[in-house]
Amino acid sequence: MATTTPRLLFFFCVLISVGILVADSKFMVYNTSQGIVPGKLNVHLVPHTHDDVGWLKTVDQYYVGSNNSIQGACVQNVLDSLIPALLADKNRKFIYVEIAFFQRWWRDQSDAVQRIVTDLVSSGQLEFINGGMCMHDEAATHYVDMIDQTTLGHRFIKREFDVTPRIGWQIDPFGHSAVQAYLLGAQVGFDSLYFGRIDYQDREKRKNEKSLEFVWQGSKSLGSSAEIFSGAFPANYEPPSGFYFEVNDNSPIVQDDITLFDYNVQERVNDFVAAAVSQANITRTNHIMWTMGTDFKYQYAHTWFRQMDKLIHYVNKDGRVNALYSTPSIYTDAKYATNESWPIKTGDFFPYADRINAYWTGYFTSRPALKHYVRTMSGYYLAARQLEFFKGRSTSGPNTDSLADALAIAQHHDAVTGTEKQHVANDYAKRLSIGYMESEQLVATSLAHLVESASYTGSGNPTTKFQQCLLLNISYCPASEVTLSQGKKLIVVVYNSLGWKRDDTVRIPVINEDVIVHDSEGKAIESQLLPLDDVHLGLRNYYVKAYLGQTPTKTPKYWLVFTVSVPPLGFSTYTISGAEGAGASSTRSSVYTFQSREKSTIEVGQGNVKLSFSTDQGKMTNYVNSRSLVEESVQQSYSFYNGYNGSNDKAPLIPQNSGAYVFRPNGTFLITPEEKASLTVIRGPVIDEVHQQINSWIHQITRLHKEKEHVEVEFIVGPIPTDDGIGKEVVTQLDTAMATNKTFYTDSNGRDFIKRIRDYRTDWDFKVNQPVAGNYYPINLGIYMQDNRTEFSVLVDRSLGGSSTVDGQIELMLHRRLLLDDSRGVAEALNETVCVSDECTGLRVLGKFYFRIDPLGDGAKWRRSFGQEIYSPLLLAFAEQDGDNWKNSHATTFSGIDSSYSLPDNVALITLQELDDGKILIRLAHLYEVGEDKDFSVMANVELKKLFPRKKIGKATEMNLSANQERTEMERKRLVWKKEGGSSGTEKGVRGGPVDPAKLVVELAPMEIRTFLIDLEQKFFHRRHHHHDDVSDV
Repeated sequence: MATTTPRLLFFFCVLISVGILVADSKFMVYNTSQGIVPGKLNVHLVPHTHDDVGWLKTVDQYYVGSNNSIQGACVQNVLDSLIPALLADKNRKFIYVEIAFFQRWWRDQSDAVQRIVTDLVSSGQLEFINGGMCMHDEAATHYVDMIDQTTLGHRFIKREFDVTPRIGWQIDPFGHSAVQAYLLGAQVGFDSLYFGRIDYQDREKRKNEKSLEFVWQGSKSLGSSAEIFSGAFPANYEPPSGFYFEVNDNSPIVQDDITLFDYNVQERVNDFVAAAVSQANITRTNHIMWTMGTDFKYQYAHTWFRQMDKLIHYVNKDGRVNALYSTPSIYTDAKYATNESWPIKTGDFFPYADRINAYWTGYFTSRPALKHYVRTMSGYYLAARQLEFFKGRSTSGPNTDSLADALAIAQHHDAVTGTEKQHVANDYAKRLSIGYMESEQLVATSLAHLVESASYTGSGNPTTKFQQCLLLNISYCPASEVTLSQGKKLIVVVYNSLGWKRDDTVRIPVINEDVIVHDSEGKAIESQLLPLDDVHLGLRNYYVKAYLGQTPTKTPKYWLVFTVSVPPLGFSTYTISGAEGAGASSTRSSVYTFQSREKSTIEVGQGNVKLSFSTDQGKMTNYVNSRSLVEESVQQSYSFYNGYNGSNDKAPLIPQNSGAYVFRPNGTFLITPEEKASLTVIRGPVIDEVHQQINSWIHQITRLHKEKEHVEVEFIVGPIPTDDGIGKEVVTQLDTAMATNKTFYTDSNGRDFIKRIRDYRTDWDFKVNQPVAGNYYPINLGIYMQDNRTEFSVLVDRSLGGSSTVDGQIELMLHRRLLLDDSRGVAEALNETVCVSDECTGLRVLGKFYFRIDPLGDGAKWRRSFGQEIYSPLLLAFAEQDGDNWKNSHATTFSGIDSSYSLPDNVALITLQELDDGKILIRLAHLYEVGEDKDFSVMANVELKKLFPRKKIGKATEMNLSANQERTEMERKRLVWKKEGGSSGTEKGVRGGPVDPAKLVVELAPMEIRTFLIDLEQKFFHRRHHHHDDVSDV
């Protein structure tokens, strides 16, 4: 007993003192006001949430918080709880990124809440970072879509809050593109760009060299004038281990109430300092950033801010390091103020692997049908906005807003990438479909206004009813499948959204076999009928039933093909009618089928390009261009990779399957044509075709257009068989004898081409563990290779993955069907199926690629000009007409620009759009890089007055890329960073000069994009009185 007395006395003393403390305790006020402290390590705490605009749940499910059996996530809760948390302490800060979510929330708020939020934005407590509708992907996105979705978000922020985002925040995309850095970073006006994912080998080297932060020069052409300060996070976009504070997170909280058990202030301060010092050891300057948040966090924001308040308070009392609430803007300014010199980065960050055997190069191709739908809608949206401008924008009637929103969301890094769950992919497609239907109405009424303008005198709506055919890719077009008898004619209006005159072929299914085609002037033109083969008919019937729930009532027998000539930003009209009299109708194609046992060589092509095929091998053998005198042995084949099953991996390797994200092949298997395979040759005056059934699930048409000098290859792949229990990834290879020395070139988001060297990385000593997957790159426009004589170019109709894994060969991955998940969070195998009457089969994919061989140095002209034609296909609208009076009562040609003008061959009009305020948004893009072409890599001039011939330009204001600030203002604020090695290798790059307000001529240097807001003093087609001279006679 005696030995316990002192302990009891001590215990009673503690109780008494605790009682006094409890009696005297007051509300604890934490000092969170600390700013930057010179001479100390400053830890910038950046509170953020990463809110995927669809992934495991749809965008709306994420917003409202439904379908929580998949994932407990509700963005509405995040934003609802954030506002009172910020109001509780003026020093607290938060950044928000995804405007698709914020816009939904903003529209739901009262005027009072909106005023509070506006004040929080004005004070800098709430800052918009990145500011696009989504955090777009950087591999599978086209630069025009990246610009459009960013502009949509930036203009919303400008309109509602009068602020311009300063920082790029691409923290989750799976690799990073040069276009993101110089175009969607520097040209938008961002002062810095931060991201989370770089290759694990690259990250280790950069940590050792303290080069995780650098100045990125993404453009060879624009050089230092378009560079941006960039930072890759040390691990990911999450807090350091042990500092997660969502309600259910298991990190230790700061327990600072000494009246309660588990008091741990010093322990938590020590943890904080240790983590800070560890990060400081791999970071230059005395500033580090902690990303305090991750996916869908802050659903109860107070749980985070309460702990960060305490950490800032106690860490600063401790004094070893300085902690502060911050944002990426504050952090960037602090870095800039240090006057440090930074290493230079060129090129891009593809491909990305997060560990050995885990190259995220599969998603370059995943969900190829969705990727094509996105690309198709992108080109359609560009054309629809032009027609919306010509007619006059309506906020109440049909407009392009719905398609704009759907396309913006589809650029998300778990949308067009194909890395979302199937029900979410369906949701993206549904949104695109809804947007298309409204834009389709708009296009139809706009074209009706334009064709009727010659005789239009009354008020009300035009009477012409145009139909369009979105399902032409599956040979289904009810508008063209009409019986042409008793004087009935089919009117085809062909719209060209490019800025130069275009000669191309149109291909539509028809019922009649005796038809004749007349052009805009009434002259009969050459046309060709090709039989509609059983493979395409089967595809048509199956997918029409799948999409529309009905079987087509008619079966067209033929494709009708004819050549059209269409003015820039304009249309031509073609009339299809029943042929009267012998000899006047379309030419029936000759058809000859060769069996594989026949040993012979056949040649196809009636223009400059000719291809040879070996009938017994069933494959292409030779390419000749008689104009350029190029001849090359070319062979094409198909193969598949078996998807790897990671259960075969043994420790210390982490099991890794091939899946939606990761491409991990397990052997290559050549697909040889089956013994009974035949080769069918179809010839005619417009095109020649070679049809091949490669095997039971691959069909191909090789097509040569008489007036073109490239080869078009159309493929149908699928259903990919999986009855052996193994997923497969299907590729095609084009083999030549070219000596390419491991080198090839792929595009960056459809803009610059970047040099690739097999098994090599510019920035580090590359250790090869996946020789195929580790050499795959994203392709949006094309891929090419060259030797000392020729260059071989391949262009694509959607984003996909490709490589040159063998010298002289180009490989494209066309389709993937896998049975295992690759453990990156989606928790679902990439196994796309289509169901009809409850019977499901693997997805079939129809697509095209194009190739051409040129003398060395001549390939860029085709890649750039034809690349524009792929992105912006001709838009077809159909109407029926009885009798011969169409030409008398309708305009048969139109050009939206001056009839004597077209854009230079090296310039594209990538935006022509009337905004809500009546201003016109226009973007002009130079299509060539410095040194890419001897004729076109030069300064180009565009006369704005010629683009608006029937209107007077009141004012043309040059803007930044996303049109939320004047370019002069953006340039004035621009931070110029010091770089290691002085100015060597940092040429500024040439830019076009200022625009004279009187002459209104825009200069464009190679790879330059210039953006203008234009005030027009006169509106065209906005009124109900039109005159014949409103329509150009082109």
